Amino acid sequence: MKRTLRRSGMIFIVVLLIIGGLGYLSYRIFFNQNTWINMAYNRHISSDGGLTQAGTITDRNGVELAKSVNGKRQYNDDENVRESMLHIVGDDTINIGTSIQSMYRMSLTGYSPLFGLGLPSSLKANSDMRLTVDATVNSAVHQAFGDKTGSCVVFNYKTGEILCDVSTPSYDPNAPPTITEDNQDDYKGIYIDNSVSSTYTPGSIFKIVTTAAALKYIDDIDTRTWECAGVEKIGGDDDSSEVYCNDGEAHGTETLAQALGNSCNIVFAEIATELGKEKMTEVANEMGINGSFSIGDIPIKDGSYDVSKASKNQLAWSGVGQYTDLVNPMQMAIICSAIANDGKPVLPYLLGSDESILTSLHITTGGGTGSRMMDSSVAKKIAEMMRNNVQNYYGDGSFPDGLEVAAKTGTGETVKSDSSSSDKNNAWTIGYCQNKDYPLAFAAVVSDVEGYGSTNAIPILNTALSACMSSMDKK
Repeated sequence: MKRTLRRSGMIFIVVLLIIGGLGYLSYRIFFNQNTWINMAYNRHISSDGGLTQAGTITDRNGVELAKSVNGKRQYNDDENVRESMLHIVGDDTINIGTSIQSMYRMSLTGYSPLFGLGLPSSLKANSDMRLTVDATVNSAVHQAFGDKTGSCVVFNYKTGEILCDVSTPSYDPNAPPTITEDNQDDYKGIYIDNSVSSTYTPGSIFKIVTTAAALKYIDDIDTRTWECAGVEKIGGDDDSSEVYCNDGEAHGTETLAQALGNSCNIVFAEIATELGKEKMTEVANEMGINGSFSIGDIPIKDGSYDVSKASKNQLAWSGVGQYTDLVNPMQMAIICSAIANDGKPVLPYLLGSDESILTSLHITTGGGTGSRMMDSSVAKKIAEMMRNNVQNYYGDGSFPDGLEVAAKTGTGETVKSDSSSSDKNNAWTIGYCQNKDYPLAFAAVVSDVEGYGSTNAIPILNTALSACMSSMDKK
């Protein structure tokens, strides 16, 4: 009898293990099938049996960006549109891993985990996708970049719709480059979508984070003033401890708002050292600098604020946006959406129209609100200061009329050459529009250039914002 019970128990355990294993396998198949399809060893799904049968991708206005005709994948007739949309749409390969045709290939192709690609077209679900971006906007911004490298993103901070997302360098998906060991340097970074997959030294745009920390922790911040003599030694007595403003400019006595308008390194270095590593890190974390964001299934690369091993001088420079600070363009636009929305960000999305198969299958495509980044009172004060920057320092004429732009420029120093005149920087401009008819949050960065955000990024943003206004007026 005992032997029978033992055997029955063993059989019962084996049956439970089999059922559990089948359940786990089913779970993995359901939730990971799109990832498996995108693996390099499944390239056949993007060739004769894959994208050649894939659905049509259109922009927000129904402009066809990619479609399958007679067993071939075709892209928009305009070369500039094709190049401007490359990192969003993708090409026939999976080289651009964050593109729609890579991330959502299963949905585009009507791939079935049971039947593969074997189902006839009449039985496949609708695989067309409509994007939130405007091809006309992207095309104009791509032309504005010229041969410069960088990113420009603009999204609606009330709805989350991404209207503009351009990354350069790019190429024509109808004529992809043949990259070899001999020419690989000429195509460095060409498969990377800088808007979501790259991080850059922020320079003075990071002073928004330091400002938030000051507003949170310095009790007399509304009446506090600082003295800027152009150069100050912090953390030592030798020249290596110097923190300096641009060209050693002395700003004199300043309030916090004036320091942000002047982009005074001295003040923000002093704030960082006064607050210390713990409080600076806490606020950076609250604002998502070290956090993870995504656009649906498309991951946004994390930024970095790590002062755990910083000296006092390095901590000072971290508050200025130097040291080892790194941020992502889409991430900075999200932070600007939080400032525009009293401290709580609206997250950007790229897919999700009523016609999209992703919507019908309830597959997340982004959007919604994120965790609160700052108190409402802090957000409102930063908003006032950013608007003051434009009104009294950059000039409203720097941006399209009527947008009531609130912004911050920045120049992230990256490579020091032997000649100071050929230093290369990351030129930034971030911000949002306070005109409620055009609720646009934005970020633009031009990398490895001479000059500042005002001279490199603002002209590109002007093109983007003007084009976005026209696009929104059509709806």
